[in-house]
Amino acid sequence: MLKIEALKMNMSQVFLSDGKVIPVTILKTEAEVNDEILDQSAKLVSYSKGKGFTGVMKKWNFSGQQATRGQSDRPRAAGSIGAQTPGRVFLGKKMAGRHGNKKVTLKNLRVLEINKDLKTISIHGPVPGSRNTKVELYFESLGN
Repeated sequence: MLKIEALKMNMSQVFLSDGKVIPVTILKTEAEVNDEILDQSAKLVSYSKGKGFTGVMKKWNFSGQQATRGQSDRPRAAGSIGAQTPGRVFLGKKMAGRHGNKKVTLKNLRVLEINKDLKTISIHGPVPGSRNTKVELYFESLGN
């Protein structure tokens, strides 16, 4: 298994000879890049963007409460969190809290282009995280 560490640079496009446009993410690496990874499928591990402390509407896509009939200060509140009988909040209850900044693994991403001079790799599709996020690429079919 071949492992390549890189940094996410930015998004771009690749124009194929038949006129198709493919969105790519450009990754910059310090390692020497071989042509053997071209058109190979890769597993990518990275961290998603952190969004800080968020409410239930942003984090869990809650619809919120009614905006009329006396509800002046509760339109974005979570509402009731359970019955009185258990006397506690159940584990896994969807509540407000930290959002994002989680490890994300994407499989079967294809390497479209390699620039050996700039040491960049173009991966088909989006890569989680903001710019300059550390990214690990794993190639199953290739050796060390």
